[in-house]
Amino acid sequence: MTLRNPRPSRRRLVLLFGAVLVVLAAVNVADKYGPHHTGLVVGPLVALGLVLLGRRAGLSWHDLGMSKRTLLPGLKYAVGAVLAVAVVYGAGAALPWTRPAFHDVRYHLHLGAALMTAFIVVPLGTVLLEEVAFRGVLLGLVRRHRGAAWASITSSVLFGLWHILPSLRLNGANQAVGAVLGTDLAGRVLTVAGVVAFTALAGLLLCELRRRSGSILAAAALHWATNGMGLLVGTFLATVRFA
Repeated sequence: MTLRNPRPSRRRLVLLFGAVLVVLAAVNVADKYGPHHTGLVVGPLVALGLVLLGRRAGLSWHDLGMSKRTLLPGLKYAVGAVLAVAVVYGAGAALPWTRPAFHDVRYHLHLGAALMTAFIVVPLGTVLLEEVAFRGVLLGLVRRHRGAAWASITSSVLFGLWHILPSLRLNGANQAVGAVLGTDLAGRVLTVAGVVAFTALAGLLLCELRRRSGSILAAAALHWATNGMGLLVGTFLATVRFA
């Protein structure tokens, strides 16, 4: 007979939940204001620490979305997610009225830097930590105590708030966002609010993908495709535009 991992007490859950939030807040600040590519070093280490913390809290590999049994379904969903994003981005880049959304000064990179960012910095410095934290440990902790619906909502709201610092200068960096919301202080406030709301909704989608596949791999693939492929498309358009 297989024994389930014991459900953590409410007090222990709150303490663990708080510890994860403190760690994530520290990483967010360090990544924003610390040395360049701080997240590339800290992210994987913190992700590993969070997995160990989750296991110590009684979460199974299935709770964390890392079970071997769900690896194949997760891989299938992952491939589908990447292909879907590729189609959407391809259409967005081809159409004149949606193309400005990819005009972002952060994408003005040479080919080598763009490839390194898309295939190394984004997966290791962004996707790995965020998926382990929000669709792995936090989702697993809340789900064990409050159920799937509360887990998805809590994880997604926190995922939205996580993007406050990275979005502070978005209205000045992205041509389309700046044109719609403005580049002044009011535009910045609206941009941050919009990013928080959008990423919270995106978090719900990622949680659902994680739930349906049973694997964190599916959510990680969609997350990478959204960021990494967006960067590559933006870089390509910037190169063509300024060539």
